[in-house]
Amino acid sequence: MHIPYNSRFEYHKSIFGAVRTGQTVVFRIVLPRNYQCNAARFLVKKDGCDYLYINMQWDCMQGDYEEWWKAEFTPVDADLYEYHFEYDTPWGTSRVFHIGDGVASIQQNGDDWQMTVYDNNFKTPEWLKGGIIYQIFPDRFAMSGEKKENVPTDRIKRTDYDGEPYWRPDENGKVRNNDYFCGDLKGIEQKLGYLKKLGVTCIYLNPIFEAQSNHRYDTADYEKIDSLLGTEKDFSELCQSADKLDIKIILDGVFSHTGDDSKYFNRYNRYDTLGAYQSTDSPFYSWYKFTKWPDKYESWWGIKILPEVIEETPSFIEYIAGKNGIAQKWLRLGASGWRLDVADELPDEFLDKFRIAVKEEKPDALVLGEVWEDASNKFSYNKRRKYLLGEQLDSVMNYPFADAVLDFVRNANAEKFHSGIMTIVENYPKEVLDVLMNHISTHDTMRAITALAGESCEYRDRLWQSTHSLNSEQYRLGVTLIKCASALQFTLPGVPSIYYGDEAGMQGYKDPFNRCCYPWGKENTELVNWFEKLGKIRTENKVFAKGNFRIISSVAGCVAFTRSDEAGRILVICNSNNHPITYGVPCEWSGAEDLLGNCTVNGTMVDIAEKSTVILKKQ
Repeated sequence: MHIPYNSRFEYHKSIFGAVRTGQTVVFRIVLPRNYQCNAARFLVKKDGCDYLYINMQWDCMQGDYEEWWKAEFTPVDADLYEYHFEYDTPWGTSRVFHIGDGVASIQQNGDDWQMTVYDNNFKTPEWLKGGIIYQIFPDRFAMSGEKKENVPTDRIKRTDYDGEPYWRPDENGKVRNNDYFCGDLKGIEQKLGYLKKLGVTCIYLNPIFEAQSNHRYDTADYEKIDSLLGTEKDFSELCQSADKLDIKIILDGVFSHTGDDSKYFNRYNRYDTLGAYQSTDSPFYSWYKFTKWPDKYESWWGIKILPEVIEETPSFIEYIAGKNGIAQKWLRLGASGWRLDVADELPDEFLDKFRIAVKEEKPDALVLGEVWEDASNKFSYNKRRKYLLGEQLDSVMNYPFADAVLDFVRNANAEKFHSGIMTIVENYPKEVLDVLMNHISTHDTMRAITALAGESCEYRDRLWQSTHSLNSEQYRLGVTLIKCASALQFTLPGVPSIYYGDEAGMQGYKDPFNRCCYPWGKENTELVNWFEKLGKIRTENKVFAKGNFRIISSVAGCVAFTRSDEAGRILVICNSNNHPITYGVPCEWSGAEDLLGNCTVNGTMVDIAEKSTVILKKQ
């Protein structure tokens, strides 16, 4: 099959993947000599604009039967660009379009290639590159036992630490999420030594601000730490203690909505402020989307306790992202960045100003967004978003990688893994790739071990989920599979993110069963030791910080890729088959050390057990 162009080969596109503004890119197509091409054109456009036609020059012969045509293009503006090619022959004009995975086909109509062009000055925080993120759901990680002041009396304090979170509706049919296991900031501080041993360099905290639900996504006061978690002083002390261990803290910013039981909306008169629900004269009234005040208002995904905010409202932007606003306040108190909840539901104006506020206060602070799809071409608010072009986000939660890793480990489809990974690697700026949040489970998804080895919970309700867990055989399989998946997670481009307790073997289906308490004293020590080993490998091999990534092979249930820089090379081979394999490596890898200790390289042959990964390092 003749392939006239492949965007992933540098002799077709001189700069792989995303491009900085001002960089000149050379594009080349190859055509059979017998096509008798007499002219060719490169057609490129910014998103939403008309095509620019650039004449291609005849370049050279490739052997006796093929010829090359080339064009140069230097993008000036940061934007999403699309392109294809066309050429003239004695029989008419033909076109070259994208058919997937970078590959071209000659056809009259088809898809364009994407080229992400980002600002030449875009830099992401160096401190996160090569590190490890640890995500903590604050109510369920660690309890200091210290007495708390001013805790609302309508909260249920649980003493059955191993108990299942309440999920059944009350007599009014509402799930109140008002049961608390009393995890706190001091408890997290007491466990910093444990996190350091795992190799953690960044803690991502789910919301810690005052709220009336245990998940705290219904913010009641952005200016206060929730009383069950501690105080502002406790937060600063946590950040200071973490900093001494070279661990940064990033916070969860929930700015697309507030709680209805908040000082801003104040539906239940809990606060002495004049809330938007109480009066149209409220200073917060303009923040909300009332269709008929006070009881009819737009709420996040129809959840009435979460009234939506109009994020473009000047007073709201000033409050969150203005001088001395919320964004800067908590950075000043010790935070090193923000994770923005549902970032794809925040408008450009808000994101632009939020980034400015963060970087003015702390230039190396992280701005990370929750986007579940490919963030380079996401379409929302009736337009193409510009998250990764240099003026909004530094990074995103990497759901496409999570999907690719989990699917590959379960189903051994190497080709699908290749496609999913390379699409992101090609579309995202290198600055973003190096700080991607590479999770395999979070507070919003099934626990990784359950997703890998358990029954599907699709179309299953909470009652089913509450009564199903892994049996002993499934759990043993799950341990094997999460080892396989985490080895990939720790070696792909980006930063691995451990959801608290995954390293201890915690299982559970979706919310709230994925949010149980960390099993201190009852951990799966085999897995804890495994994650410690992975953490040590990342710490000792700086190639994982910014090293180049190249997939060597992806076929027959096995993938192999390299990470390389000036200092050295790492070869990762993952066998997802249900049987052992022998993998042949180039001679240069003969005698390489397996950093995981799973295998020995005999000459150019590597024996790899079923559902396992090896990490080879050249001596």
